[in-house]
Amino acid sequence: MPENSALPSQEAEREELEAVAQALAKSPRLSRLVRYLGERYLRGDLESLHEYNIATEVFDRSKSTFDAGEDAIARVEAHRLRKRLKDFYENEGRDHRVQMSLPTGTYVPVFIIRTEAAANGVPSNGTAGAPGRAMDFPLEPGSTGSREARQRFPGAFKSVWLYLCLAAVLVGGAAGIYWLAHPSFAAKRNKGASRAQPPAAAQSPAASPAIPPGAASLPIRIMAGYTGKPQIDSAGATWTADRYFHNGGTWTLPGNFIARTSDPMLFDHWRSGDFFYDIPLPPGAYELHLYFVTTDRASDTTPTFSVGINGKTVLQGFDVNSDALGENIADERVFRDVSPSPDGYLHLSFTSERGAPSLNALEVLPGIPHKQLPIRLVTQLTSFTDQSGQFWHPDNYFMNGRLSTGRQQIAGSPDPDLFGAERYGHFTYAIPVDTRDRYTLVLHFAEFYFGPHASGVGGAGSRVFRVMCNGETLLDDFDIFKEVGSLHALTKTFYHLKPTAQGKLNLTFEPIRNNATVSGIEVLDESQ
Repeated sequence: MPENSALPSQEAEREELEAVAQALAKSPRLSRLVRYLGERYLRGDLESLHEYNIATEVFDRSKSTFDAGEDAIARVEAHRLRKRLKDFYENEGRDHRVQMSLPTGTYVPVFIIRTEAAANGVPSNGTAGAPGRAMDFPLEPGSTGSREARQRFPGAFKSVWLYLCLAAVLVGGAAGIYWLAHPSFAAKRNKGASRAQPPAAAQSPAASPAIPPGAASLPIRIMAGYTGKPQIDSAGATWTADRYFHNGGTWTLPGNFIARTSDPMLFDHWRSGDFFYDIPLPPGAYELHLYFVTTDRASDTTPTFSVGINGKTVLQGFDVNSDALGENIADERVFRDVSPSPDGYLHLSFTSERGAPSLNALEVLPGIPHKQLPIRLVTQLTSFTDQSGQFWHPDNYFMNGRLSTGRQQIAGSPDPDLFGAERYGHFTYAIPVDTRDRYTLVLHFAEFYFGPHASGVGGAGSRVFRVMCNGETLLDDFDIFKEVGSLHALTKTFYHLKPTAQGKLNLTFEPIRNNATVSGIEVLDESQ
């Protein structure tokens, strides 16, 4: 996209954030909220902008007991902030060149430049406006905010412009959109979607997607086949009961041991049979995660099914058991660059082939175009936020090995708490990624046991192991103590890793002498 000198710079965005926070100083709750949202936006840390973090980090709700289904503090205060920002820019902030808003359905702020037309009370949608009222969309339809902001969350900026530009159309077409979204019609339409609809990637970029009524708040986390109250996972994220579905049946098998997950609750329920999801979304780029598991088979047949996104088949002949490499093993598939179809809905289809489809959970996250969101795992039971504000998920995707906590303080890292535990032994990870890209892998180690500064036992040569990714050796005869001694951070980085056809980076930590170990794992998409 060509540069646009009229777009706000990050410095201008930061100045406006400070101005807004000062204007809200008499309302400490809103001032804290706007600073929290703005600072994480400017750092590019969009992953942390979700309801649980806002409730616990801004409004001091308990991390162990907060339930978003019962406590709407984040939603209520975000609604108040939207109204206060609107009032601010209609009054004392009317002359601000850069202006800030918080689009409905997201906690990601948007910064835009106020145009001369808006300054004169003539909004670009051709309707009359109050003198001095700012636009709620960028200078040009093709513009989506500053370069820094576009890289962090392009879809949010485009959606703001589309929200207003299409408002008149939506008023006249609401009845038609409702009819198209009606379950009886949607089920028939999607039954043959894989033949009738063009692939999502083939849709004309010039087409303006509709904004459906009741567009979902993001992120969306759904437990398929589940009908109870919202549940909180190990990272503090909220998962809701099943919704947006058509057809299919449900079944439940709670309490079954499921490997390779820190959240077995996601795999207690299934939606099965031929079924569809029609999820209303604002325009933008999203990342879709689908969760599957199979239990003990009653026959030797290989049940397969297909999965479609907006009419395009993305998984064909899909066998969960084969994909996960066994029964009772969690399987996750990731798809970046997922967008709603022109009618404003993300259409997912699950269709029988040699067996009935099944799904345990699905997740829709605000995405980065052409690039998967970073994956950061810390080998601990709880999440961790580092000095840069980056969120680390509790240990996940592992099989075998043991978790050891109660580590001593280590040196050589700005984030010593990253090394609060380790996974050790002979173990593996199967980290799900989009199959189309190449990835950078960053591994974080420390020698906690051997050496004079630790237990006083052994030293160089006491712990030796190898690390492999998808069969390729990354580290061989690896000796942490030999490189940095004990109680000192050591980071190893590997580039251009190719995922398997099943969309996995399969990591193996294999002992040569004593146990292998790791404390943190990062997977970063190399796409530009």
